[in-house]
Amino acid sequence: MMLPYAWLIAALPLLAALAIMFFGRRFKNGGDFIGIAAIAVSFVLSLLVFGQLAGGAESYRFTFTWLNLGGVPVQNGIAVDNLTAVMLVVVTLVSMLVQIYSRGYMHGDVRYPRYYATLSFFTFSMLALVLADNFLLLYIGWELVGLSSYLLIGHWFENPGPRYASMKAFITTRIGDVGLFIGIIVLFLTTGAFGFPEVAAGVAAGKISGTLLTVAAVLVFSGAVGKSAQFPLHVWLPDAMEGPTPVSALIHAATMVAAGVYLVARAYGVFAESTSALAVVAWIGTITAVMAALIATLATDLKKVLAYSTISQLGYMMVGLGVGGYTAGVFHLTTHAFFKALLFLGSGSVIHALHTQEMHEMGGLVKKMPVTAWTFIIGTAALAGIPPFAGFWSKDEILLSAYHYNPVIFGLTLFAAFLTAYYMTRAVVLTFFGKPRDHHKHEHAHESPANMTGPLVVLAVLAVVAGLPGSPLMGNWFGKFIHFGEHEAEAVPAVMVMAIASALLGILVGYLVYGTKLVDRRKAIAVTRPVYSFLKHKMYFDELYAYTVIGGTQALSAVAGWVDKNIVDGLVNAVGWLGAQLGNISGWFDLAAVDGLVNGVAAVVSGAGRRLRRWQTGYVQSYALTFFATVIIGVIIYELIGG
Repeated sequence: MMLPYAWLIAALPLLAALAIMFFGRRFKNGGDFIGIAAIAVSFVLSLLVFGQLAGGAESYRFTFTWLNLGGVPVQNGIAVDNLTAVMLVVVTLVSMLVQIYSRGYMHGDVRYPRYYATLSFFTFSMLALVLADNFLLLYIGWELVGLSSYLLIGHWFENPGPRYASMKAFITTRIGDVGLFIGIIVLFLTTGAFGFPEVAAGVAAGKISGTLLTVAAVLVFSGAVGKSAQFPLHVWLPDAMEGPTPVSALIHAATMVAAGVYLVARAYGVFAESTSALAVVAWIGTITAVMAALIATLATDLKKVLAYSTISQLGYMMVGLGVGGYTAGVFHLTTHAFFKALLFLGSGSVIHALHTQEMHEMGGLVKKMPVTAWTFIIGTAALAGIPPFAGFWSKDEILLSAYHYNPVIFGLTLFAAFLTAYYMTRAVVLTFFGKPRDHHKHEHAHESPANMTGPLVVLAVLAVVAGLPGSPLMGNWFGKFIHFGEHEAEAVPAVMVMAIASALLGILVGYLVYGTKLVDRRKAIAVTRPVYSFLKHKMYFDELYAYTVIGGTQALSAVAGWVDKNIVDGLVNAVGWLGAQLGNISGWFDLAAVDGLVNGVAAVVSGAGRRLRRWQTGYVQSYALTFFATVIIGVIIYELIGG
């Protein structure tokens, strides 16, 4: 049985990261082979784990008492079930292909060993998160994923763009992470456990319910909103394109953003008991899917088009989970990993050849880069939901679940499907077809080396076949392997027809606008200028946050600085001055009164001593005379007093 040794799947990339970190520069090619070999072994082990569970093996869980909190023993450990097995395969496969691809894309980079060390650490962090059997360990992996993404997005930190983007990603996702941490604490205080099964059992038993349960679930979901770049914390993901393109592929396909969807799926036992929380998930996903798709229609940076596409597709996954389509949401997470990794690596191949990300500087590359072009087109077809590509089967299941849940959500997600096909057709036409817009770049363009095109071909095959396990052609095997006890949504042929029609219509409109001259884009822009400006400026979210969050923080800092300088420091200085004055008074009193009294007594005693000393003559008759004089004076005084 491989299940008890599943921890090795995460341990191997960690060991590779440490080996490259400390000894990478001593190895040929920066030790990249260590990272690739480690993740390849992890992928094989993941396949073995997946095969055993698919063959009917029972889920495995290993726990131990880690610490005590208030007398409550806190268990820690790993768990391997069907959801874990699917994620292990997805993460290790995509990571392995990205690392192989990086040998060509990152060749000659000044921090090549550091890149591979961080890449392996990134994979370890995600695998640790997936293997966790409790919220606490998941949160540790969650934060390590955030750290890894910060380091990789800012890999070229000598440039201001990556520096800003990495900080923006780190801070924005921290906002959601705070909510997640509070939600975990609320669940622990009410259920007395961190373990996923124990928390779910506590929720089912009514240890937490009503409004408090909804609040806890929404707080947990806020972590997913940050990591998976959902509205309104989506602004970091497009800027994250400043990092190396292979990193973008890994973030968008199998690690960072996938963690948020995985969190909701893993904690579904909590969400399922609160219809209000699920409604929040569904509506946030819907808003995100449409919003990001609209912005993508006018983006000119190829990677940012794909970034907004990822945000939109993550919204789709949240819609699936929110409307009760647990299987549909997880299935789309799985298929999306393959064709989105394909699209990002394909864009990297183009950028590697042309040294630009602007689509308006591309064009006519289909003959120059046929492997990149046709694999990219396959990824586009899968993302657009064209049958029989992978995205069709998974997206269709989400649309079907939305159809049964709410007609408004269904209509909006169908509109997002149309937009997806439209902006991806636009990207394909501008990048690979038509006449070259920059002849100098086009002349120097060439197909990428085999270590870059090889992963593209593998992912293209997966973009074609990865949806079959969830299709009727294989008896909806995926739905039987991954489910949450939900009833299979009743098939509605009209939904499938509308899904296909929206995709085909999007492709047609995209081709008419960008592939032909039937539509004058300049006139269209002039007619729709307000809408065009609104979308071109990404709905002004960055400006809004600059004036409110950033500007508000700066204003608050200025006010706090003024208060500190003029009030706090003034109060401290006043207290200091008063203390100094009291010290002066105390010093004067000590010098004039206390020391004066002491010195005065000494002076009196000294003076009296000097005078009395004169009476010490040494003659007996003088002493006798003094004695008798004293007696006489004493008698006189006595008589006077007595009289």
